[in-house]
Amino acid sequence: MTQTIKELERQLKRPFPVSKIKWRKGGGNKELAYIDARDVMDRLDAIFGIAGWQVGYDFIGNRMICSIAVNINGDWITKADGADDTQIESEKGGISSALKRAGVLWGIGRYLYHPRAFDKDKNPASWATPEGFDALMASKASVTKLHTAEKIDGSKEKENKEG
Repeated sequence: MTQTIKELERQLKRPFPVSKIKWRKGGGNKELAYIDARDVMDRLDAIFGIAGWQVGYDFIGNRMICSIAVNINGDWITKADGADDTQIESEKGGISSALKRAGVLWGIGRYLYHPRAFDKDKNPASWATPEGFDALMASKASVTKLHTAEKIDGSKEKENKEG
C-alpha cells in the first residue's frame, strides 16, 4: 500500500459529512464545531488500516498527552498533542480530547478551526464538505489558497492590490 504524501494528506484533511459535526459553546459563548474521538479513529483505520497506526498516552503535569504514530511506506512517524481533563468524565474526556488534538496535527478535522469553515447558521463553506473538497482536489486547486479567498457564500473576495 504505497501512497504518496499528497494522497495521504488529502485523505487525512478531507472534511467529514456535516452530520458528523457536533457543536458546543466555547469562550465568549462562541459556537465551536468538533468531531468525536471515534471519528479520528475511523479516519485512521480507513487510511492506514487497523495495523497501520497506533496511539500512546502519557500524563505530564495536569495534561494528558496523546501520540499518534502512523506507518507511511514502512516508516513510523509520530505526532503528539495534549489536553487537560474535561468537565464531564474528566479523565476519559482528557484522553479523547488529546486524541482529537493529536489528530489535528495529522490534518484530521483541522478545517473545523478555520474561521470561514461555517457561517453563523452553522452552514459549511463549499470546501468544508466532503463533496466540495473532492471537487476542489479534482480541479487541482490549493486548499490553502481557497481558504484565504472564499467567502462562506462561495463567492470570491477581491484580491488586495495595495500591499
